[in-house]
Amino acid sequence: MISNGLSRRRFLQGTAAGLALGALPLGARAAADLTVGVVYVGARDDFGWNQAHAVAIAALKAVPGVKVVEEENVAETDAVSKSMESMINLDGASLILATSFGYYQPFVVDLARKYPDVTFRHAAPLWDKDKDPKNAGSYFAFLDQAHYIDGVAAGAASKSGKLGFVAAKPIGVVLRNINSFLVGARSVNPAATVQVIFTGDWSLPVREAEATNALVDAGCDLITCHVDGPKVVIQTAEGRGVKTCGHNASQAPLAPKGFVTGAEYKWETIYKDFAAKLAKGESLPNITFGGYDLDMVQNTPFGAGADEKTIKAATDAIAALKAKAPIFKGPVKDNKGNVVLPDAAYDNMAPVLNGMTYLIDGVIGSTT
Repeated sequence: MISNGLSRRRFLQGTAAGLALGALPLGARAAADLTVGVVYVGARDDFGWNQAHAVAIAALKAVPGVKVVEEENVAETDAVSKSMESMINLDGASLILATSFGYYQPFVVDLARKYPDVTFRHAAPLWDKDKDPKNAGSYFAFLDQAHYIDGVAAGAASKSGKLGFVAAKPIGVVLRNINSFLVGARSVNPAATVQVIFTGDWSLPVREAEATNALVDAGCDLITCHVDGPKVVIQTAEGRGVKTCGHNASQAPLAPKGFVTGAEYKWETIYKDFAAKLAKGESLPNITFGGYDLDMVQNTPFGAGADEKTIKAATDAIAALKAKAPIFKGPVKDNKGNVVLPDAAYDNMAPVLNGMTYLIDGVIGSTT
């Protein structure tokens, strides 16, 4: 932040001199030093998406020769352009990490064209090799693998076999997490079901609380979620006396009695790899994806809601994923009876899994 309480974007709006500085070319910067600019759409302590990135960035700060400048609560509007541009012009950032889905188009793309000597990487699989700038790119982790582990743990920890899932929107990445959670649960309890309620947006605390209560009222004795900040879901479920599995970052402190485990991104692996490559003068790959096999996801340490049986089942499943055991084995039907995955088994990185538009058999709910 700029002194006197002004944000970078407000400072840049208020001075033409900031724009006149221009981006320093990579060759003009000390080869041993790397300044990384990071923008967050919410608070860094949201117990969710933003915190997962912030935890990893904290680890990045400890890398010698790396300087980090950050700004939180930056909207998915031209505000993010101003924040990123000021990090380049005022702080000398040569790597920009744009951590929210809506930052990419048009903001990251436009700035990448304007500053060809700056590297931009965006946390969603949106980079298009045929039309997007070569100094832009995507990085992402297959969190459905950690949600599969959540499902294994949930199936073992639940007494009723009725599991609840509070979700933001019925888009591919969310549906994949829900479906993987169900597959994990049924690997230990073939009769398990997952009831899902979509709230309609990434951060709607009132609706998240209402959805959690509705799922508990429907008989679900374990709740999980895919929303930006799971704090409300986890605390509401804990207050109702039911168990929980987390999402994005660790919510263990929020549920001292009922927390089982959680699906976490391990952005640290990606960020440290980026820093190491740039320090050696190497270019970054335009696309960086991975899961448990590449140490890009993890599960939160087990909480009080996990007994020995649960811990063993989940730990064994993690070892299998690291060995690239497939999550989805066909034929798989959606919850309307249509075969959607006909093959005998699917590599966990298979592109077809990114295009899920359906909920599989065993999930109670609708995408419409």
